Amino acid sequence: MLRVDFGVLGEICAWADGRAIELGPARQRSVLAALLVKVNQPVSLDQLTDCVWGEDPPRRPTATLQSYLSRLRTSLPAAWDGGIRRSGGGYLLRADESAVDLHRFHDLRDRARASDDATAERLYEQALDLWRGEPFADLDTSWARAQRHVLQGERLAARLAYHDVRLRRGGHAALLGTLESLAAEHPLDERPAAQLILALYRSGRQGEAFQQYERIRKRLAADLGVDPGPDLRLLHHEMLTAAVAPAPAEPAPAPSAPTPPPAGVVVPRQLPAPPPVFVGRPRELATLDDALTGDGGDRVAMISAIGGYGGIGKTWLALYWAHHHVDRFPDGQIYLDLRGFDAANAPMPVETALRLLIGALGADPAAVPRRPEEQTALYRSLTARKRLLIVLDNARDTAQVVPLLPGTPSCTVLVTSRNQLPGLIAGHDARHVPLDVLDAAEARRLLLHHLGPERIDAEPEAVAALVERCAGLPLALSIIAARALMSPWLPLSSLAEELREESTRLDALDAGELSADLRTVFAASYRALEPEAARLFRLLALHPGPDLPPPAAASLMGTDARRPMAGLVRAHLVTEQAPGRFALHDLLRDYAAERAYAEDSEAERDAALRRLLDHYLHTAHAAALLFYPNRRAIQLTEPLAPGAVPVVPRDHQQAADWLAAESQALLWAVRRAADAGLATHAWQLAWSLADYLNRQGRWQDILTTQQAALEAARDQGDLVGQCRAHQTIARTQLRLGRHDDARVQLDHALDLSTRLGDLALQARANHSLTMVFSAQERHGEALAHAQRALELYRDLGDKSSTADILNSVGWEHAELGHHREAIDHCEQAVALYESLGDPYGQAAALDSLGYALHRAGDHDRAAGRYRQALRLFREVGDRVEEAVCLVNLGDTHRSAGDEAAARREWQAALDILDELDRPGDDPVRSRLAARLGRTGDR
Repeated sequence: MLRVDFGVLGEICAWADGRAIELGPARQRSVLAALLVKVNQPVSLDQLTDCVWGEDPPRRPTATLQSYLSRLRTSLPAAWDGGIRRSGGGYLLRADESAVDLHRFHDLRDRARASDDATAERLYEQALDLWRGEPFADLDTSWARAQRHVLQGERLAARLAYHDVRLRRGGHAALLGTLESLAAEHPLDERPAAQLILALYRSGRQGEAFQQYERIRKRLAADLGVDPGPDLRLLHHEMLTAAVAPAPAEPAPAPSAPTPPPAGVVVPRQLPAPPPVFVGRPRELATLDDALTGDGGDRVAMISAIGGYGGIGKTWLALYWAHHHVDRFPDGQIYLDLRGFDAANAPMPVETALRLLIGALGADPAAVPRRPEEQTALYRSLTARKRLLIVLDNARDTAQVVPLLPGTPSCTVLVTSRNQLPGLIAGHDARHVPLDVLDAAEARRLLLHHLGPERIDAEPEAVAALVERCAGLPLALSIIAARALMSPWLPLSSLAEELREESTRLDALDAGELSADLRTVFAASYRALEPEAARLFRLLALHPGPDLPPPAAASLMGTDARRPMAGLVRAHLVTEQAPGRFALHDLLRDYAAERAYAEDSEAERDAALRRLLDHYLHTAHAAALLFYPNRRAIQLTEPLAPGAVPVVPRDHQQAADWLAAESQALLWAVRRAADAGLATHAWQLAWSLADYLNRQGRWQDILTTQQAALEAARDQGDLVGQCRAHQTIARTQLRLGRHDDARVQLDHALDLSTRLGDLALQARANHSLTMVFSAQERHGEALAHAQRALELYRDLGDKSSTADILNSVGWEHAELGHHREAIDHCEQAVALYESLGDPYGQAAALDSLGYALHRAGDHDRAAGRYRQALRLFREVGDRVEEAVCLVNLGDTHRSAGDEAAARREWQAALDILDELDRPGDDPVRSRLAARLGRTGDR
């Protein structure tokens, strides 16, 4: 069954089987947060409104809330058995409470309070590890701030209770650093001060303990005018009289077996020391706990396979969990490094592993049989009915592990590997525990544990840069921390600067030993790949997008990439983040780039890049024509490179989905094509992407890609590419209200199109000049350019562009008061768009027709045309134009004397702009501000 987990102890997050779910803008996440706090309980619409907007709700909050709820329902997986439901006058989120980190925290804390100290210590650790940072960190509402204040108090109380348990169990020395930081964070709180004083005293630092007492006594007197409370005074008195209870011996991470074994029986205790620093991994620890406490049934043994690429923390997770559960294995704990990906040694042979395991169980070495199958039989006899924990670290593959599995369900086996071990999961019912990178808060905590608060707090910007550039990889963070500790005089900003350049980043992540050299760790995984998988891994460095689909990978390879990609996934060098979407960690990408430059020739890399760019160009071009089917298409002049694999979208929706999924990679592709001197690719990719970006309101991305295309076209002397880029830049600047800049661009475009003798480009330049002069309210000049463009489009037989310019001619006539001509041209445009099957164009023309009728005083017909336009804008999903049309409809209602109806439409438009997070200086928002009597600020 699909599992969905939710997090509010940090940023608002959700995961479906470990994969992140996109939850939308902040206000939409506020709705989810309110439902999560009261999971399985109804939350009224009034309560949701208060959570999202506080004391300043919009005029129609219910409609907006329902829109947020609808989008949240769509975001959550259909296969999940929970969901958002109506309940009475509100809504509830139905989910298992243990799937929400807040409620899991409360459950673990409450169980810890009722448990003995050994159990309580483990439960408190699990509870506190759920915190990823400040609760509701990405929300800034009065409700979120209030919730945050309460929960931070609960977290502090849990931390203090955990420290009390640790102190009772003799953990005073290990806690000193944490208690010093906590006491500094809460200088007037007597409880952390008392814990620090006690820990200092029991650690033999009595002088510092008395100094700490004096420090807080003086602080309380100076700041609050009070003396220390009775508990702190009692502790001080006991120290003075040497009556403080002696510290118990430092315990093992978990209590020893309750019943000693019979005399003469070997009880192996082979676990290496637990990791000195461990953060995060609450879900993975819970998965291992569930495997241990679940019903073993008829399974051979309880097996968990911890997987992930080198440096992700597999061994640390296994040892951390193992040390916290040794009391469950009274017959012993065995640890064996199988060296599957050792930088200096070959993988351990199965026969050697069996001899070591048998020897750990006390067998006479002389009695160990020579044949492997007999060794396995003896091993299983020795483990039968024993409660053993066996940690098989760094396994190469399933074949190396299977002979080492016990034969009875009394044993638990932890296996770590850089491979996925599908045979172990499918054939032996192993619990799969994949590891991902640490989030930013966890990464910062790891650095804090290594370097201490003083050094971390001294350079917050450098710490943030280190966290970002280590990309959540625990080994990378630990190596950087080791370098910082070895060079205490070195500013963290210097280390951050070393990590800034991709070409030298791996050099900075080398602390001088094989185990502390990230490049060496990656190399061990890389050397284990089959040749085709290794080649794909290198070529993936050429693709900088967040992820890529199989056709893009096939284009890089020049052949089917499914088998090598599966090999990379199994080796944990590539992650399948969503079905059919594969991603490479940033540091692995750096290593892949190094290997590509070392092993592949420049010609091979250039050919792979050309195939990839061809994949994106031909697919984007096909998608653009489906996205806007009646536009005048460009012709792709460059032949498709052999081995490139373009995708052919079936319909408008598939084209839109592809463009949405690949938009970041396409932005890069334009820049990369320009840098490679492929000017035609650059401007044709930019052209193919422009309409999609325009409808998304991503105008800065349009300007960036078009400027790159323009520079490339200039370098190569490509006049057509220059002209196209100038025209698109001009239209985008017009959108942004930069009329003079747009005019300059169009003068260049008109000059280039005249030199080329290209009537289509001349028509488009005149069309764009119409828009510029219209925006400047120079409607006579705008009409002249529009009529010239109309003449050219008709000569060219370009019906789609003719419809566009008919609409513009009608608009300019309306502005000049030529009502009959305006209505006639707009009606011609509507009819032509309808015959072309272009709903977007039809919507635009209906909007213009509504304006012409409004100017002519025919308000009823104008409102009718605006409503038709609204329906079509909603069908095509253009939220910006929907908002503009609502403003126009509101203007018509006001002119007809219906002020209330006008304000309803304007508020609906403002709600859309709020949802789209449009800036306060947006022209549409400025119009709304004037009509609603507001400043325009949200």
